Amino acid sequence: MRRHVWAGLAENPLLPVEAVDRLLAMGEPDLSLELAERTDLTAPQRLVLAERGVAVAGGLVESGQLAVERIDPAQQPVAALALLRAGLAPVEWAHVLVERDELREELAGCRALPREVARRLAGDSDPAVPLALAEETADPEIAALLAAHPSQHIRAELGFNRDVSPTVLADLINDRPPLISCDVCVRHAVPWVHPPDCPDPECTLPGGAACDGSHQYARHTILRTALGNPAAPVAEVMRYLDAPSPFLREQLASRTDLPASAYAVLAAAPEIWVREPLASNPAIGEELLRHLAEDPSVEVRRSAAQHPLLPLDVLGRLCATDWLGSLLLPRIAAATPAELDALAGSANPELRRLTALRRDLPAPVRDRLADDAVAKVAAAVAPHPGLGEGQLRAMLRRHGRAVGAGIAANPDASTALLAELVRADHNVATLRALADHPAADGPTLTACLRDRRARRKAAAHPALPLAQLLPLLDDSDPATVQGAAANPALPVAEMLRLMPPDGVS
Repeated sequence: MRRHVWAGLAENPLLPVEAVDRLLAMGEPDLSLELAERTDLTAPQRLVLAERGVAVAGGLVESGQLAVERIDPAQQPVAALALLRAGLAPVEWAHVLVERDELREELAGCRALPREVARRLAGDSDPAVPLALAEETADPEIAALLAAHPSQHIRAELGFNRDVSPTVLADLINDRPPLISCDVCVRHAVPWVHPPDCPDPECTLPGGAACDGSHQYARHTILRTALGNPAAPVAEVMRYLDAPSPFLREQLASRTDLPASAYAVLAAAPEIWVREPLASNPAIGEELLRHLAEDPSVEVRRSAAQHPLLPLDVLGRLCATDWLGSLLLPRIAAATPAELDALAGSANPELRRLTALRRDLPAPVRDRLADDAVAKVAAAVAPHPGLGEGQLRAMLRRHGRAVGAGIAANPDASTALLAELVRADHNVATLRALADHPAADGPTLTACLRDRRARRKAAAHPALPLAQLLPLLDDSDPATVQGAAANPALPVAEMLRLMPPDGVS
């Protein structure tokens, strides 16, 4: 548990600089990641941290704590790589970094590389290196080189790359040049099909893997990635509209550049996982969308509810029969003020609830929903900014614990109102929302300690009384311990007492 204490101290904004040095001296990878998020690091501390790994250096770059003019790629290669990956360093640094074998995989993940460096990485003997290159390259010559790579995995990864040209994607789709081997035939004599009850405990081939000499499973894997790439030529993609494999047709269902006739064919697919992405595809017409909104599958209907152009009358029917979740739907997010007013006045309480999830409602609409007689509607609008103290208290009197969590999540809720929530009848959802509210006071946060998940957040709250904070440093839950150690209310003397002894690593 001491490790979690030290990780929390590394996050604590009031940790003295000398204590930061002691944690830095431990060389712990996890502590390095926490320390890299600090905003008070000295220049020497930043340079030490920057060589602790690409992730650590990347964090420093992201927060603007590594300056390119202070880095020598020969002396600080990890920091240099992080800057290069962020596009902040001269691309010529890649010529220095490519000589570092341990950094080649991360180097290959840079968006811009000199072509001669990229060629060298494409031919690296470690397959992870060209795989990373295939994921990120935007160079058409390098992409064409990787499309001819003998590895099925590298070709498949290239298929995901949104910067690959239509010509290269057409090559992947058409197997140009043909694969000469695959994971199956290099291990087994063909024809071979992976048995569903494979007796080999060392086998790493996926279920369904097969090869009859044509490397069909590997080809299928490459096709799935390339067909789903928006840059793949429509003419090539359309050849798979009637493919026996629903996994290939599933990729077509998400594309927005197919003719209407193709979407009609896909809508008739017997497989739910083909119709589901199609239902939320913004390119399908209203007639087809209405049809899919009546689909026998609840998954397809819920997908239709995510369509940005869904007619509001269809949304009303959907939410009358299906639970559409607690996330703002795209159609409601795009609704006009007049439409919002109509939605808030709907006789369907579920439609009103979905409308209440929007956080930029016009004040009259917001206030109308706050006065709603249905608890789930009021609970959905309760976190909306701009609601007054009187409105929130009225909601609490009207609906009680059903709206407690929503009120506790309201950024404008007062300290007194938050305290009232824990004195009244409440549930654990209310405690979890209260536990990190900036206005929560000591007694309110103390009440939150009863629930484990709420306690994790309350442990880091600066208003938590010291008498309740100190015991949390020995809590059985590591996340609670770390939160308590990160709490800026922790006295400096206590922070120093918790520090690792000199020489501990």
